[in-house]
Amino acid sequence: MKYKRILLKLSGEALAGDNSFGIDNGMLEKIASEIAEVHRLGVEIAVVVGAGNIHRGVSGATTGMDRSTSDYMGMIATVINCLALQDTLERSGVYTRVLSAIEMKEVAENYIRRRAMRHLEKKRVVIFAAGTGNPYFTTDTTAALRANEINADVIMKATKVDGVYDKDPAKHSDAVKFEEIAYIDVLSKGLQVMDSTAISLCMDNQTDIIVFNMFESGNINKVVQGEKIGTLVTSK
Repeated sequence: MKYKRILLKLSGEALAGDNSFGIDNGMLEKIASEIAEVHRLGVEIAVVVGAGNIHRGVSGATTGMDRSTSDYMGMIATVINCLALQDTLERSGVYTRVLSAIEMKEVAENYIRRRAMRHLEKKRVVIFAAGTGNPYFTTDTTAALRANEINADVIMKATKVDGVYDKDPAKHSDAVKFEEIAYIDVLSKGLQVMDSTAISLCMDNQTDIIVFNMFESGNINKVVQGEKIGTLVTSK
């Protein structure tokens, strides 16, 4: 394996599948089977899940809701997604632990870095819930933060497209895909890979990001084995 410990960033929209809201059980099972396949190879896996399929903090704020309140709602929504992923993984025979940045002791363990590291060493999939526990920080930033805390080899950002483009490929037929791009270029070009806080954190700590298409079967497996899939965001 090229990567022994990975952090997988899933958007809430990925769990919704073709639906505009909620959780698509078929998509959830597909994602869980991809994770389980890689886990059986001996790769240590941590997951950060967004909540765009239930509630997005920024969107709530645009309707007049207090931004902090809206962000906390989004954090709680991530817990719902994390529990759904945990249940599906464990039905596949993969032991998991949900660690929440907001205390919810009846459904998840509190996030403690050393506890997360120990679970990974015991070959459990660790699912990080409730973002950073603070408003104004996205789950992209959570992914960057947790990846650095657990010393992950790479962040794998699962998306609906097969990499990073210079413009939206859904709207522009002449969009050009980057095979590799530097953090600073992502920031200067304003590319929507992850938010600027997350990119800056990865740049400061030399944490590579691979952006790939989650909906093509076997892509996680291909990435951890070193195949060139998607776009690598790194220092040049």
